[in-house]
Amino acid sequence: MREVDVAVIGAGPAGLFAAYYAGFRGLSVAVIDALPEPGGQVTAMYPEKLILDVAGFPAVKGRDLVANLVAQAAPFNPQYLLGTRAEKLAYADGRPVLGLAGGEQLACGAIVVTGGLGSFSPRPLPCADGAPGSGIVYFVTEPTELTDRDVLIVGGGDSAFDWALALQPLARSVTLVHRREKFRAHASTVARVLSLPVRVVVNAEVTRLLGDGAVTGAEVTVRGGATETLPVDTVVAALGFTADLGPLAEWGLRLDRRHILVDSAMATNLPRVFAAGDITEYPGKVRLIATGFGEAATAVNNAAVAIDPSAHLFPGHSSDAG
Repeated sequence: MREVDVAVIGAGPAGLFAAYYAGFRGLSVAVIDALPEPGGQVTAMYPEKLILDVAGFPAVKGRDLVANLVAQAAPFNPQYLLGTRAEKLAYADGRPVLGLAGGEQLACGAIVVTGGLGSFSPRPLPCADGAPGSGIVYFVTEPTELTDRDVLIVGGGDSAFDWALALQPLARSVTLVHRREKFRAHASTVARVLSLPVRVVVNAEVTRLLGDGAVTGAEVTVRGGATETLPVDTVVAALGFTADLGPLAEWGLRLDRRHILVDSAMATNLPRVFAAGDITEYPGKVRLIATGFGEAATAVNNAAVAIDPSAHLFPGHSSDAG
């Protein structure tokens, strides 16, 4: 059985900062995430989006923020258990034991859950059943791979419009199709996209994808109107995500729907289990990355005391370490 002082469940921004802070406190740490790379929702959903509400950064791309967080934690050598899901929770001698997918067990001094929305998966594109095998994506991991492509984006939310902004300078053409006339995306982002050479088709749906083995075109049908065939190399299905807590919902955590209830120490109702970030709920909760950073530090400091009652809750400022 592997042992670690702190197991962080979730490798999003809050989880990565928790990994840094645990290392700063002299604790060994493992970061567990079902996704194959660090960054959580930021990496999966909006790596190219400029994030404007992180203190000290007038603007920072999602992928750059994640890279900086990984670099910040790197001196403390956190273990990354990516593509792995934490499934079961048990206790041995008062210490949590995590059962991981695949049967491995991880004995922990404490657990910090930073799972964001929990387990999430993209909503499928209805016409994708029986469609050509390649050319349909739900995440754009490397925008430059779509250079000189004809790109069709399906959706009307922030992700759809963010991808339109990011891909327009690279792609041969960008068309955005939305089934309604009104958009869920932020009004300023919509205005920017509408000012660009991006074709936006509303009250319409993608009814069929064409191609043999790879997408070569798409049929777009306007409600009450005609069907048009567009040349398409890549379809970006930005239809949102479904999310749930997955196995965490069976642990006995006190929940408010799919959020974990915590106190001011970021402690849950389970011994030595803390939580931070978007997955938490308490009176006055504000779901921001910036908020998650402070919650992660609070959770780790209180976890350190749970592991070693003689430890100080506040270890001093990191600037004092040098």
